[in-house]
Formats: sequence, C-alpha cells, structure tokens
Amino acid sequence: METGIDAGMDWFAARAALDWQLELGADEAIGEAPVDRFAIEAGAQAARSALVAAPAPGRMAPAPEADPVQDAEAAARGAATLDQLRDAMAAFDHCDLKRGARNLVFCDGVPGARVMIVGEAPGRDEDRQGKPFVGRAGQLLDRMLGAIGLSRAESVYITNVLPWRPPQNRDPKPTEIAMMLPFLRRHIALADPDLLVIVGNISCNALLGRTGITRLRGQWTEAEGRPAIPMFHPAYLLRQPRMKRETWADLLSLSAKLKALP
Repeated sequence: METGIDAGMDWFAARAALDWQLELGADEAIGEAPVDRFAIEAGAQAARSALVAAPAPGRMAPAPEADPVQDAEAAARGAATLDQLRDAMAAFDHCDLKRGARNLVFCDGVPGARVMIVGEAPGRDEDRQGKPFVGRAGQLLDRMLGAIGLSRAESVYITNVLPWRPPQNRDPKPTEIAMMLPFLRRHIALADPDLLVIVGNISCNALLGRTGITRLRGQWTEAEGRPAIPMFHPAYLLRQPRMKRETWADLLSLSAKLKALP
C-alpha cells in the first residue's frame, strides 16, 4: 500500500499520520518516477527461464538431436562402392528395424546387370538368409524371370527398399522408408542398371511417390533417371493367381524394352 503526507502538516500531526498509516500497512513511500511492475515481472520470468535452460556449471549443453535422414544422406554419399554402401547401412543405427532383424538384406544377383529389381522389405526367409526374394515369392520371381530369359545368376540385380525385416511382416512406416531412401538411391546409382523393375506398392511409393499398384503396373515411367516399370509383387500373385496374366504382359513389355535399349 502506498500513500503520501500533506506537506502542510506540523511535525506532530505528520508523525501521528505516519503512525496511523503504518498501522494500516502503508510501509512504502511513493517514488518520484512511476514503476512498471509488469516489466519487472516479465524480466524476472525471462531470467528464471534462462537459468533453467542454462547448463549447470561444468556440464556441457546437450547436443542437438540428430536428423536420421540427413545422417543417411551423408553416409550414402560417402560410399564409393557397393561394399562401402553395405558397410554404411550396417553401421546406420537410427532405424529401429535393425534391432529386431537377424540379418541385413543387401542384395542378390549380378552387380552391374542391365535389370535391377527393387522389392519392398525382407520377409522371414530373407531375414534368415540375408538375401532378397528367397522364399516362395522369390521362387516365383525366378520362374517369372526365366520365362523371358533372365536370371539372378546371370542378368538381374535385386535389392529392397528396406534392408531389415519389419516385425510380423508389417508394412514399413513412412519414417522408416524416408531414412532408408538415401541408401536406396545411392544403391541404384552405384549398381547403374539400364532400367528398374519396381515391385509392389511400397516400392512404388518410395521411388515414384505414388501408390495404387493395380493402376500403375505395366506403365513405363522414370525413376532415378532411368526407365522403370512397376509390377505386382510375387507374394501378391501367390494370393491372387488370376493376376498372373497381367504380370505376363508386363514381363513381355520388359523383354521388349531391353531389346530396344542400346
């Protein structure tokens, strides 16, 4: 409580007035300049916030949180060979799928082959053996390729969007695809195929930014600077055998494209 005293009072009256005001709780004199108490409180709050944010003496401030995609891009750029890329992916610790997988599934087939197949993610058999497309779907893929004179032993190179198996074969999360995409792009650049076969909806989403494999399949497009054709995943064909006719047409288109390329 603030108050003032009439300058015209005598000493005794003024003393009595002061005693009376002290009893009322008026114990602070009015200054000559106004006090902005809101500004004082705001400054105090800012100081308290700065004190909380500041590291304790002798303790370093926490490092900024790492960006998995940026780290993946840097690691992928640093790989000059396929072996170096495999090592970089094995050392990449941001993807939690790595912790639940048995093996990193990097590739199969012939590096430098004209045809590169990009699948989605490893399944149980692939996780056990460390190679893509080795289960029932892989056996069907081999028969499909053989029907047009191709094989992973001589003329095809194979990889996946993700190198680690998702638990219970669930679909990969967008964050998982995003952090592994720089490695896939570098993989394609180092393998340098003439064309890409993009197998399945998840692979189309990663490389083309589109989904809807039923609509996309068989339509030639471009991915990573080279011709690309989306196709049904062999696992889907095992569940839907009636779609093999469309896949046969896609394989014939792939064969014709290979013959037409220089």
